[in-house]
Amino acid sequence: MATMTKEKLLPFVEHLVELRKRLIIVIIAIVIGMGIAWNVADDLLAFVEKPLTGHTYLTEVKTWAYRLVKDRYPGLYTRYNLEKETVVQDVDRKLNYSAPLEPFFIQCKISLIAGLILVLPVIFYQVWLFVAPGLTNRERRLVVPFVSTATVSFCIGAAFFLTIIWPVIINFSLSYETEGLRSWFNLSAYVNFCLRLILIFGLIFELPILVFLLSRFGLVTGAFLARNRKYAVLASAIIAAFHADLITMFVIMVPLYLMYEVSIWVARIFGRKRVAEQAA
Repeated sequence: MATMTKEKLLPFVEHLVELRKRLIIVIIAIVIGMGIAWNVADDLLAFVEKPLTGHTYLTEVKTWAYRLVKDRYPGLYTRYNLEKETVVQDVDRKLNYSAPLEPFFIQCKISLIAGLILVLPVIFYQVWLFVAPGLTNRERRLVVPFVSTATVSFCIGAAFFLTIIWPVIINFSLSYETEGLRSWFNLSAYVNFCLRLILIFGLIFELPILVFLLSRFGLVTGAFLARNRKYAVLASAIIAAFHADLITMFVIMVPLYLMYEVSIWVARIFGRKRVAEQAA
């Protein structure tokens, strides 16, 4: 009995040693990436601040739509005085901080997230090496497609948020400004909110990759995921509910569920076939 217990414990200890090794490599890679990203942290902060001017792609779309109304329906354009809506003025809004060393810690956070994104290939490669012993020789050859696809998917999710969703959130927030109500954004609250959503959207776009691995292991199938769509909607709503405002909840829930639909097709196309189907 003691021998059997020792035999079961040994593989578990080996897995822990292997996990520690991979985690150490990942931490070293993130520190190096953070050092590289440190020099561009100010530029990244300036990019995140751009929607504060009030001039985004939304204003350009709005201007184009009103000019289209002017050309086709000049009566409506004049009646509702839409001319003033086509005038876009950049507003010089600044972030504010109220605690000592607050800008320094924000620079650390921005550098950390940017460095993590820079070394994503290393991180995903270490994840692959950790799970590789459970794969077949044929599946181990997918290391390059896995690392590259996972990295690109995360970057697409982060870029999608920064270029499409982030201006929508800030523009919606600024729409509440009136003569007696002005925005006064705090540096930490503003940047932390943005960085958190960058990670969320990056992970959302990783869902098809996760389903790909699970389907290759035979743990999930496209039919199983399709039957549980209602639970996916519920789970998406619960995850999105951790954010206080309805707009942020909506912009998280919709992409998350869309990635679930993409995952269904990934499982159907790349999933491991059943033994009976292979025999047939």
